[in-house]
Amino acid sequence: MPRKQGRGTPEVNAGSMADIAFLLLIFFLVTTTIDTDKGIAIRLPPMPEPNQPENNIKLKERNVLKVLVNAADQLLVDGKPMSIKELKKTTKDFIDNPSQDPTKAESPMKAVISLKNDRGTSYNLYIQVHNELKAAYNELREAKAQGEFGRAFDKLTESQQNEIKDYYRQVISEAEPEDIGGGN
Repeated sequence: MPRKQGRGTPEVNAGSMADIAFLLLIFFLVTTTIDTDKGIAIRLPPMPEPNQPENNIKLKERNVLKVLVNAADQLLVDGKPMSIKELKKTTKDFIDNPSQDPTKAESPMKAVISLKNDRGTSYNLYIQVHNELKAAYNELREAKAQGEFGRAFDKLTESQQNEIKDYYRQVISEAEPEDIGGGN
């Protein structure tokens, strides 16, 4: 019996290799999560009925805090220039009105924040303004929770949280952006 010269490479059965690759692909597709960008969570009012007359709600001027951001990223609150650092304190003082100032809101339940931006406003400043306005409401709610219930707002029962949310209703009216000016 003659011997074969040299060794041949053994053959690998690749028939199930495609099945394994397919199963791995399916596994990674199912287990991988894809991060999606989330916008600012703002609840919009329902669209009016087509035949319904416009409902012009008249607010007392003193109950509206006007916040304006122009194209030059300048913040104006009730027509006066203000830094972003002062916005939260000013908003809290306006809403709560501890000194009963006749130029500020009659009560927290009647306070409305009117926010208007220019089309040229930077996204960064827009987000900062929103954050400061929301932080003002959150701090007021937290203080009320501590004062009334002796606990942090997020540790309260749902009914207690709703009671505080009803007292400090977060009413931020955002107008359609316009070309207000102030840009270069």
